[in-house]
Amino acid sequence: MAENEEGKVLVENSTFNKEEALGRLMDIVKSYLDDADCERIMEAFRLADKAHAPQKRASGEPYILHPLAVATILAHLQIDATTVIAALLHDVVEDTEYTLEQIEEMFGKDVAFLVDGVTKLNQFQYQTKEDQQLENYRKMILAMAKDVRVVVIKLGDRLHNMRTLKHMRSDKQKRIAKETLEIFAPLAHRLGIFNIKWELEDLSFRYLEPDKYYDLVEQMKEKRKAREEIVNDTMVQLKKALEEAHIKADVKGRPKHFYSIYKKMKKDNRDLSQIYDLYAVRVIVDTIPDCYAVLGIAHSLWKPLPYRFKDYIAMPKSNMYQSLHTTVIGTMGHSVEIQIRTWEMHRVSEYGVAAHWRYKEGNKGGDKDFDQKVGWLRQVLEWQDASNPKELENALKLDVFSGEVFVFTPRGDVMKLPKGAVPLDFAYRIHTDVGHQCVGAKVNGKIVSLDYTLQNGDIVDIITSKNGKPSLDWLNIVGSTESKSKIRNWFKKENREENIVKGRELLEKEAKRLNYDWKALNKSGRMEQIAKSLNAGSETELLSAVGYGGVPVNSVLLRLIDMYKRDQAKEDNRKDTMAMLEKLKSHEPVRKKSSNGILVKGEADVMVRMARCCNPVPGDEIIGYITRGRGVSVHRADCPNIGHTPEDVERMIEVSWDGATSDNFQVAIDIMAYDRGGMLMEIMATLSEMKINIVNINAKVDDTKNAHISMIIEIRDLSQLDFVMTKVRRIRDVYTVQRANNGGA
Repeated sequence: MAENEEGKVLVENSTFNKEEALGRLMDIVKSYLDDADCERIMEAFRLADKAHAPQKRASGEPYILHPLAVATILAHLQIDATTVIAALLHDVVEDTEYTLEQIEEMFGKDVAFLVDGVTKLNQFQYQTKEDQQLENYRKMILAMAKDVRVVVIKLGDRLHNMRTLKHMRSDKQKRIAKETLEIFAPLAHRLGIFNIKWELEDLSFRYLEPDKYYDLVEQMKEKRKAREEIVNDTMVQLKKALEEAHIKADVKGRPKHFYSIYKKMKKDNRDLSQIYDLYAVRVIVDTIPDCYAVLGIAHSLWKPLPYRFKDYIAMPKSNMYQSLHTTVIGTMGHSVEIQIRTWEMHRVSEYGVAAHWRYKEGNKGGDKDFDQKVGWLRQVLEWQDASNPKELENALKLDVFSGEVFVFTPRGDVMKLPKGAVPLDFAYRIHTDVGHQCVGAKVNGKIVSLDYTLQNGDIVDIITSKNGKPSLDWLNIVGSTESKSKIRNWFKKENREENIVKGRELLEKEAKRLNYDWKALNKSGRMEQIAKSLNAGSETELLSAVGYGGVPVNSVLLRLIDMYKRDQAKEDNRKDTMAMLEKLKSHEPVRKKSSNGILVKGEADVMVRMARCCNPVPGDEIIGYITRGRGVSVHRADCPNIGHTPEDVERMIEVSWDGATSDNFQVAIDIMAYDRGGMLMEIMATLSEMKINIVNINAKVDDTKNAHISMIIEIRDLSQLDFVMTKVRRIRDVYTVQRANNGGA
């Protein structure tokens, strides 16, 4: 049975008993909720129990085990009744016949909203697991911005899934553990719910690095007795000193968590014996002055380690965490970390946002203080394109889950910025215009460059000019997505006309450098096509993006050159072939019918086959090519595989279509589209409606999420082919549809 350092069982091994599990939940909720709320929770349990009755977990146990466990995890946080009800029902809409409308009718709008926020999106809508997961994050984050309880339920859901992960396949265990460590544990940290955060981290560590995990467990067991002696001795001395000072305090040993120990060992490349805060004591007092008094007493008893003191009371973390941290050289020369906080701070450190919940009956608006504390989330959403899940995920990792640096304004106000921030980030955080007009910065009274990395405690003074304006280079300097977004918006809005002109000039200049005529390259419709393929909007928006550096010049120009070359090759080939056809044309009116609906000049019973390289269809201009042993091969007149040497011309023969034929012909088409969920199925459904038979299909997706689909279909003639291609072009997110130059699939 795996336990973390505080002795908490990490992996559930006990047999599930529904009545006992329900009893545990109700005992907890009855301790802090009224009878009416408890009855609503019982009602929600009865519905969930009925809805999930036929279902089993991967362990073989009844499915109701899971929602009961999630609700119990959240009840330990003393969360409100609405959230506990939503936790019991969070899988009902996704996995059973019940609808969201039924949930709303029975339990109200708030419960329905929370259930919907947690419900995963339909898996069949996405081509890849990654697409589906990113969309789930997006939905969760957007719902969370409206009501943070969504993510609190999600965290409870993930924690119980992690506790029961042993029933999954090894590859699935690692994938889920990695996702938990990258997304959910940081979210728990950012929301200040440390009890859940630590357990998620230890569980992920166990599955991702089992050898290192169990090695650390053994090392900690060996040292447990000695560690307990050191901690107990420190506590005895400190308690005695506090009693003499008449300070009422609760002094306890603080459990360490395996993953946090492992991270410190890995970060500093140290072994277990070199970790300073392996021995930890927590002191809880009634008031803030008492916190500082305890700190003074601790420093008078033992020598503090330099640079190991942190005052999170004066400068709270963005997740609302407050405490004094100091590390001292204590008993027998061992370093001991002492954390000092009030009872209110302790409550917040254990439960985070759950401790600040104000969504009670009669107070639907919540409290302003609480809203400010989760304001970081709304800011991230404002800075990002919420419709782009990948960008949203990157922003979360960059701004939300990264470390922080605390700096001061010249007036002494504290400002929190992401780790790696520069003076420009500071300027943009003060005000957008201050950022735009920034021309220099002073840090601690000295002029520094704009790319100087800010450190904790720096005093930053921004130098501005009315004539100052952003530079494109700033996009490579700033450390936060907020700053990048503001800089891009300036170039988009303020300089639009100038950017369009600049973008066109840059493209013309690069075309000239590569010895291409810009007018020939910029044929009507090509730029619109490129803008669509790059998701850049219209042609003018694309030119503007090139002008301000949002889209690289080469990305556009290389596409233009490719289009130009393809069109040029087609035209050259067409001209050559038409010239040869004129030479081949005979005044002899006699035509002999052959197979495949083809008339061959002057020849009867000739074996005819359609060339696979170009797949001609009735309506195409065609030419025959006499092959050795295989009769006449029929090509489109513009086929690039037709040779133009005198020997090739000798082997050519005039052919034409038999208007009376009712045969179907195979033709290859190439489709370029955005790789959204359901795209391929929609294309196939469109062809099916037109009763078009698909002979072969091949699809691949590139790094830019563009799907390349090649297919061979059967059609009657050229006019039907044109109709089919037009219908496919009208499908949303399809960029181009064209005939293939070869046999495709």
